[in-house]
Amino acid sequence: MLNEIKKDAQARMLKSIDALRHTLTKIRTGRATSALVDHIKVNYYGSDMPLAQVASVAVTDARSLTITPWEKPMVAAVEKAIINSDLGLTPTTAGTTIRINIPALTEDRRKELSKAVHGEGEDTKVAIRNIRRDANQHAKDLLKEKKITEDEAARQDDEIQKMTDKAIKDVDEVVKLKEQELMSV
Repeated sequence: MLNEIKKDAQARMLKSIDALRHTLTKIRTGRATSALVDHIKVNYYGSDMPLAQVASVAVTDARSLTITPWEKPMVAAVEKAIINSDLGLTPTTAGTTIRINIPALTEDRRKELSKAVHGEGEDTKVAIRNIRRDANQHAKDLLKEKKITEDEAARQDDEIQKMTDKAIKDVDEVVKLKEQELMSV
């Protein structure tokens, strides 16, 4: 029973860290990456489709992306989706190829994005602490029901705390790496 609680807590903590990594890929640095446009949905004949399913996305150099829709009529829809996205980038179209130039970030924008990265990191830490609280509460409930001893409950609390400390350290590492990426010119 205690092992199940630990495994569940561990899995949930790992999912929280993975979700943070995924969220941070959407925060643009000065470099071009296809992950920038992963979350964009394109109106494809009446239904919203991920951009990657209606076009090929290629990184042509450090500051530009090239998007080539599979079908010629989709060029306008893809362009509109990029303009309406939260990226703040303007696409230029040449025939069936859409090019997005990614401007260098200003110092103020870098600081703003750095704050956003820290905020995401803090939110993830809160989620991890909530997972710890839930796991500890399960152990206390088992102790009340006399299904485990006080020693087992204390050992469980220690192990959960160690997992929490490691997960928070991992979050700090992910945030630090993203911040370094943001601050490098």
